Amino acid sequence: MKKLLYIVAGWLLCTIGVYASTFQVTTDSLSPIIVDTTFVLGAVDTTQVVADTTQAQSPVVYLHTDKQTIPPGTPVKSNYKADPDMAVWLAAVVPGLGQIYNRQYWKLPIVYGGAMGLGYAISWNNQMYIDYRKAYVDLIDADPNSTFYTKVLPNGVVIDASNKDYYTRTLKNKQDAYQRNRDLCIICTGVLYLLTLIDAYVDAQMADYDISPDLSLQVAPAVLPPSQYQQTDTSIGLRCKLKF
Repeated sequence: MKKLLYIVAGWLLCTIGVYASTFQVTTDSLSPIIVDTTFVLGAVDTTQVVADTTQAQSPVVYLHTDKQTIPPGTPVKSNYKADPDMAVWLAAVVPGLGQIYNRQYWKLPIVYGGAMGLGYAISWNNQMYIDYRKAYVDLIDADPNSTFYTKVLPNGVVIDASNKDYYTRTLKNKQDAYQRNRDLCIICTGVLYLLTLIDAYVDAQMADYDISPDLSLQVAPAVLPPSQYQQTDTSIGLRCKLKF
């Protein structure tokens, strides 16, 4: 009976020892994994996130700094783009309206000043042409009651056989001169109208054309050797170079 109890007690001790060693191994095997995982996630990943955040914010600060470095008062180019066809149609309907559409307001005094001057010249020359034509017709007709020529000739002039041919030629020349001046003014008015159309179209077409401000003219002395086409001695001249 005692032997049986010793056997059971030994078996229990062995069983308890096996379980105890298994639990210790399991605990020891889990502990390093948990500690290492916490170390990797806490140290390496956090450092990477901070580094990425700093790197991502750097360009934003740089762009903001460039925008603030623009000096105040710098002229800004307008994005307004005029349509050339629309500018021509507006200038054709009302002279000067194409220049207003292109925002070239300083050209309006030139357009309307020229038009008013030419209009006055046409009216004045036409009236003088009418007066001298009527005086010429009254002088050459046989009606003694037609004496309108006395209003255009100097006071005290008496027309007789000795001076009738002279004054007839004078009145005819005056008539032709005022008629020619009137027609020239009419032609100039048409030219001014066409110029307003051309100016409106060209200005709208070349509105966004970039003209370089680097315009320079260089003049330097040069030695001109004799050529086979011109047998002369060596001469000295000037050489001009235009950069645009």
